[in-house]
Amino acid sequence: MVGGRGRQGPVDVARMQAHCLGKPGAWPDNPWEHDHPVVKVGPGERGKIFAFLGGDSVGVKSGRSREVADEWLLRYPQDATVMAYIGRSGWNTLALGGAIPDDELLEAVDDSYRLVVEGLPKKLRPDGWDG
Repeated sequence: MVGGRGRQGPVDVARMQAHCLGKPGAWPDNPWEHDHPVVKVGPGERGKIFAFLGGDSVGVKSGRSREVADEWLLRYPQDATVMAYIGRSGWNTLALGGAIPDDELLEAVDDSYRLVVEGLPKKLRPDGWDG
């Protein structure tokens, strides 16, 4: 549970970006020149995306497998979808401001960050990572 965050107002893209960038070693990148960046962890070219920010959604690694990630689709069929191109690897797009509670959206980013950092070689994991 992400305690006390509900008093900050609803999760929008600015708050989501701030939450993502608050993670150890997180940094924004815009490889496709979209309106919103992706957020990566790890050094430079070896950095890996853990969040795709959109104007009204966030793309996250929702599980190590599609079966685990599908739990989001079952719980929130109107607000969770399989991400195009990389969905088969457990990535989902979650709508902001819909049926998914804000604390669950923030926890989804936390889980995505954890899954991505755990996949990095130990020498590339950021200082402050407590996994």
